[in-house]
This record gives sequence, structure tokens and C-alpha cells, in this order.
Amino acid sequence: MAPDARPAIVFLGTSLTAGYGLDDPTLAYPALIQAKLDSAGRLFRAVNAGISGESSAGALSRIDWILKNERVAVLVVETGANDGLRGQDPDSVRARIQQIIDRAGATNPPPRIVIAGMEAMPNLGEDYVRRFRAIYPELALANKAAIIPFLLVGVAGVDSLNQGDGIHPTARGQRIVAENVWRVVELVTRTPWP
Repeated sequence: MAPDARPAIVFLGTSLTAGYGLDDPTLAYPALIQAKLDSAGRLFRAVNAGISGESSAGALSRIDWILKNERVAVLVVETGANDGLRGQDPDSVRARIQQIIDRAGATNPPPRIVIAGMEAMPNLGEDYVRRFRAIYPELALANKAAIIPFLLVGVAGVDSLNQGDGIHPTARGQRIVAENVWRVVELVTRTPWP
């Protein structure tokens, strides 16, 4: 079987992207995005590069390998949630995500960047939550990147859409996440790459 020559949409992410706790990886939102791409006649392939428990430091440590081994047309950066759970300094999280964007931008041709916004837990305090939330729109603006304002909008805090841990979406929750992501990816993939 010949390798798939379509350029990749790489979903660099955490357990939210990996599909933690789901019975079948095809229920995770990157696979659902693939179905939407196929239905829309978009000649891209979705690559799920999510790893459970990964921090922005872990994502940064993997990005060079991904860029070397995939023809990345679109890089969806979903990271920071685990940093937020651990109370990591928002400025450090921002700097690591910027490094990921910079490394992607140094490839030829560079991928289009999509940043998935995250929220910090309220128990970390109002100032931390505000600083953490600001990371994503500020990076999108500074890098002229597309943004998914909050990956889990419509899912976070809804018991019936999350697994027992209250953090990871169920299959139904993943379908809503896929809609959140598709609204942006659909626009980004309207024009051919490169």
C-alpha cells in the first residue's frame, strides 16, 4: 500500500486530543475532523499527535520530530491544559508555545497555525485564570494565527458530556469539540497548501 501523500493537519495535543478514556480512537475529535475533511473534499489527512499528560514542554520536545516526519500543512496546537492543572507560570507556557510556532514557521513551506485556547481551573485564583486565558489570543494575534477561542466550549462543566473525571470528553463531548475545531479548520483548509 502506497503511503498517504496528502499533506497533514497535525493535532499536537494532550489527552483531550488523544481521546483519553474512549473505547475507540476514531471517536476522538481528530478522526472526526478527518471525516469532515473527506466530506468537504479537502485533500488533507488528520494526524492525531495527542499524548495524555503532556505539558507544553513535552509538546515542544516533540515538535522537531513531527515537522521532520510529516508534511505539515496545518499545525493545530492544543497544549497548556496540563500546565494549568499544575499551576505552571503562564509566561513560561506562552514562551514554550511561541517556540513551537517559531519552529514550525522555520520549515519550508511553513504550516498554517491554529491555536486551541484553554482555560485554567478557577481554584488557582482570578489573576492566574486571567493570565492563563490571555496566552492564547495574544499568541494568535502576535503570530497572525487562527484561533479556536476555547477548545471545550459547550463541553467543559457539562457532566453528561464528560467522563467520570469531569475533565475528558465522552464520545458525545468529542463530537462537540470536533464542531468547535471544524469551524476554524474548515476556513484554514479552504485554500490549497502550499
